[in-house]
Amino acid sequence: MAHEQLAGWHPVESPPQAGAPFGRRAILRVAALLPVTATLTIGCTASSQTEEPDPLEAVVTRARSDAELARAVEQAHPDLADEATAVASIRTEHARALQQEIDRVNPPDPEATTSAPLPPPASPAPQTAEEATATLKRTLREAQRQAADMVPRLPPYRAGLTGSISASCASLQEILA
Repeated sequence: MAHEQLAGWHPVESPPQAGAPFGRRAILRVAALLPVTATLTIGCTASSQTEEPDPLEAVVTRARSDAELARAVEQAHPDLADEATAVASIRTEHARALQQEIDRVNPPDPEATTSAPLPPPASPAPQTAEEATATLKRTLREAQRQAADMVPRLPPYRAGLTGSISASCASLQEILA
């Protein structure tokens, strides 16, 4: 007899209890939609973040500009060639590392035909070796300060990279002494 009673049994959704605005199934449906909603929200947030310029863009532009200035000094003042070559090489490496980090966070569009903006043309090298040395030291001091000022506002990995570049700029000033 119990079998006969079960054979005709059909699950029936229980009505919402008095005072409960939603039934159990409605709550389960909403709960099932939460991951989808969260994914869509994160996707929208991520796309809006990529519209803002990367804060490291200014640092990479300065590194490229400093490298160009050092190359101009190298050409104009053979007596400073070793120091200027070192500055150009290291600042070029800074620009490469920064650009790699920018591209990691915001991968470039492979179909875009525009390349990274070139730094402004390097001003002619100062007339004397002393002026050239002073100019390189000043630009490195400014680069050091720019990078150091950004560190507190960056995520840990980027802060480490930018802090290292700041320290490197301080070291480069010493080789120009």
